[in-house]
Amino acid sequence: MRRLAPFLALALLLAGCGAGQVVAPTASKVEGKVPTTATTQAVKGDAKAGAKLFASQGCGGCHTFKPAGTNGTVGPDLDKLADYAKKANMGSLAAFTQESIASPSSYIEKGYPASMPDFGSTLSTKQIADLVAYLTQNQG
Repeated sequence: MRRLAPFLALALLLAGCGAGQVVAPTASKVEGKVPTTATTQAVKGDAKAGAKLFASQGCGGCHTFKPAGTNGTVGPDLDKLADYAKKANMGSLAAFTQESIASPSSYIEKGYPASMPDFGSTLSTKQIADLVAYLTQNQG
């Protein structure tokens, strides 16, 4: 009987596993209405506020951007932002720009260092939206 004990324990353990089937609980009653559309709306940016933020955050020290009159060369040329977005294939120009500001390590343009500060932790959602509006308003 002692020899059978490990096998009996294993058999009992396997018997309680549901025979390989996945069982999920189902709701018996739904209260309220199930949303059919997204409830969060994107924050609308203000390009004028973005221009001020671009200057105050020192973005022009690293980036060339003709509308701001800057010619930095440490970071990518922001006059080519639409080209970078297309190459990155990470969604729309606005989505790419937002992601690049909020999480700069998500895409690094070839030939440039990964030295951009993580503005996602220092700027508000509204401020990032303002920068996106400013940077994307004249892109092709």
